[in-house]
Amino acid sequence: MNKILTVGITGGIGVGKTTVAKVFTLLGVPLYNADERAKLLVHENLNLKKSIIELMGVQAYFPDGRYNTTHIKQQIFSNNILLNQLNQLIHPAVSVDFARWVSKQSGTYVLKEAALLVESGSYKELDWLIVVTAPMSIRLQRIQQRDCRSVEEINQIMTLQLGDDAKIAKANFTIANDNKILVIPQVLAIDEQLRQLASRQ
Repeated sequence: MNKILTVGITGGIGVGKTTVAKVFTLLGVPLYNADERAKLLVHENLNLKKSIIELMGVQAYFPDGRYNTTHIKQQIFSNNILLNQLNQLIHPAVSVDFARWVSKQSGTYVLKEAALLVESGSYKELDWLIVVTAPMSIRLQRIQQRDCRSVEEINQIMTLQLGDDAKIAKANFTIANDNKILVIPQVLAIDEQLRQLASRQ
């Protein structure tokens, strides 16, 4: 039996990577959303919870055990050192969870969607990497339509993410989601290449 290929899909905030990832799922490709899983793990993973409390204090969780997102955001806002320390706790837990999830999948390849695949170095654990790009003007428009974020908050998130060029330098495939080039033909072409690569293993 051939090994299932693990493929990352990433891109800066507002590029539309989640939309692109959903196109792959229409082709039957299993999708692991790392950012969504991380939100569950900070509640469910007892070792992770303990480590977060040691780093962020008991206020990191409400008395009923829920993750105190507001408190965490206030602590890490403009404190990149603390943010990196928090990420160094969460990313390994996500990696373990992803490996467990992959072991239960079937097919030729799976997708791992995450915002910080390149920044965290997690892309190195994957076989291939897809980077989704879009012009800054379109990204800002999408973010403002989708989220209730202030300009300051958007800028802060963007400063934590590498630019397109740095991500593309690590990519095996790129998808332009710029409202000019059709996304579906790009996805179909990459899907075909990945299935061919998987069959050669």
